[in-house]
Amino acid sequence: MNRINLEKYATLLVKTGINLKKGQILVIRTPIECAEFARIVSEVAFKAGAGDVAFMWSDEIAAKIRYLYGPDEIFDTFPSWQKEFFLSYARKDAAFLSISASNPEAMKGVNPERMQRYSRVSSEAIAEYRKRMMNNENVWCVASVPTEAWAKKVFPNVGSEAAVSKLWDAILSATRVYESNPVEAWEIHKENLKGNVAKLNNFKLKKLHFTNSLGTDLHIELPEGHLWMGGSDFTPDGHEFIANMPTEEVFTAPLKTGVNGKVVASMPLNFNGSLIRNFELEFKNGAVVSYRAEEGEEQLKMLIETDEGSKFLGEVALVPYDSPISNTGILFYNTLFDENAACHLALGEAYPVCVEGGEHMDADTLDAHGINRSITHEDFMIGTADLSVKGIDGQGREILIFKEGNFVI
Repeated sequence: MNRINLEKYATLLVKTGINLKKGQILVIRTPIECAEFARIVSEVAFKAGAGDVAFMWSDEIAAKIRYLYGPDEIFDTFPSWQKEFFLSYARKDAAFLSISASNPEAMKGVNPERMQRYSRVSSEAIAEYRKRMMNNENVWCVASVPTEAWAKKVFPNVGSEAAVSKLWDAILSATRVYESNPVEAWEIHKENLKGNVAKLNNFKLKKLHFTNSLGTDLHIELPEGHLWMGGSDFTPDGHEFIANMPTEEVFTAPLKTGVNGKVVASMPLNFNGSLIRNFELEFKNGAVVSYRAEEGEEQLKMLIETDEGSKFLGEVALVPYDSPISNTGILFYNTLFDENAACHLALGEAYPVCVEGGEHMDADTLDAHGINRSITHEDFMIGTADLSVKGIDGQGREILIFKEGNFVI
């Protein structure tokens, strides 16, 4: 990929995704394979007036070696220096850019119980940081850069160089970097998403009903005072940012105890470096009561049993089937992209900002409003070309929201 396009992409992430303020610190979380692009982002950030740029590097191969051969007790502790890294920068109003580029099968063969334990202890250690992100107290953005292993999974029938090139092309197209004016293109896109947000909020829905030919038949109640969101977010002091680039969704929080029925996943889920394929979940009074998967059922079990809240839903998101990422026909094996190609749900933590005043509520008040809490938040895709979504408002009126996979409001 030529340097000009890399700089355009980096500039879009810094100036539109993060919307970096002069003097603000930027923290970049990135796999070591994406170092070249991360350095370009840091250069763009400094030229835009960043107070500093800090890096948190990750290495999937080293992590797998640790999971396979490390002593058992190390998966119940989290390094204090990492905790201090996240909390100290978060408290300084830093902006966080995360590069999502994992190999979908990096952790194949790893004991999922070890991964679950370490995921739990790490989430608990940086609970304050996670809360700040979920409440939009800090600016954050998730974006992607190709790696060879990921590209070869997406495009298995071409050589490594061609696969990386094709994945770069798909990413830059989805993030509107190829537009003559990417920033203006994103402004238009944000307004289009906010148009659907406004319509859904005006409906003041009580319930959603999802059905399709895969077997999904799911009723989702919505909490009193719920808010639909999408396009861009704001910190409490009004700093606008885009949390996901790309993004095609509008979303809200479900009522924790108000989910009933069956849902069938429409795409594989890349969870902790392992794929979960062809899975379905049965809900009763909000909780998963049964599940099955043709592949990765043990990983699905670990996800659902992460903690008390991980068997409940924390997000319901609407994405039209006829949308730019979906229309590529590419299965990305990466939640950032696949969730923006299909309607999806998330197990685990709900965004407090999806209920009126939620960002100011303590844990007990969030519980009283039916907002789920968990140390995990994992999206999985359910959208199809024949998906129907009906809404029911406070007067019992039925409103058709999706027909044949697309918005009709």
